[in-house]
Amino acid sequence: MRATEPDATGRAVSSWDRVADFIFELGMLRKTPRTGYQFLGSGAENVAEHSFRTAMIGMLLAREAGADVARTVLLCLFHDVHEARVGDFNYVNRLYNTTDAEAALRDALAGTGLEAEGLGLWRELDAAATLEARLAHDADQLDFIANLKEEQDRGNPYAEKWLSHAIPRLRTEVGRAMAQAIVAADHTRWWFAGPDASWWRRGNGRH
Repeated sequence: MRATEPDATGRAVSSWDRVADFIFELGMLRKTPRTGYQFLGSGAENVAEHSFRTAMIGMLLAREAGADVARTVLLCLFHDVHEARVGDFNYVNRLYNTTDAEAALRDALAGTGLEAEGLGLWRELDAAATLEARLAHDADQLDFIANLKEEQDRGNPYAEKWLSHAIPRLRTEVGRAMAQAIVAADHTRWWFAGPDASWWRRGNGRH
């Protein structure tokens, strides 16, 4: 039985209640759009979609770099949790708006049992002093770079310009190597060629 503890109002609640609240709060990330695509003019995703692929990219980078894979993935998973409360600000928004992302994350984690670990991960990521944190930063950018490449392949003339700004933000050699592979690839290659390209000729695959 988990201990009972006070919430922000001083009310005693089961910590499982706070865990349930946090689970629903994480669901808000599915409804929180990434706002930079408003300026790009094409493409769309929500924060949850972005966070999933960022975590997978982080795993790949960490394995290649000989870093702590689990820690890198956790850093990726926590990097945008605060946006369930504050939303996603694009680079123009940030010229005029400020948020306290750490306070938002602290309030989100309160009573869940994740306070120390989650805030520790957030501060590590913010400081970018560890290899794992730098890899997580790169994973964040590489997810964006992959989306930009897809929009470039679809004919958006501005995506190339955005790529020229996104790639220099990468902090690790392994991140730059992955970016080079992403930019050189056609985003349809994985399914269009497939394990057996002859399926295109067979039509529905039964002939």
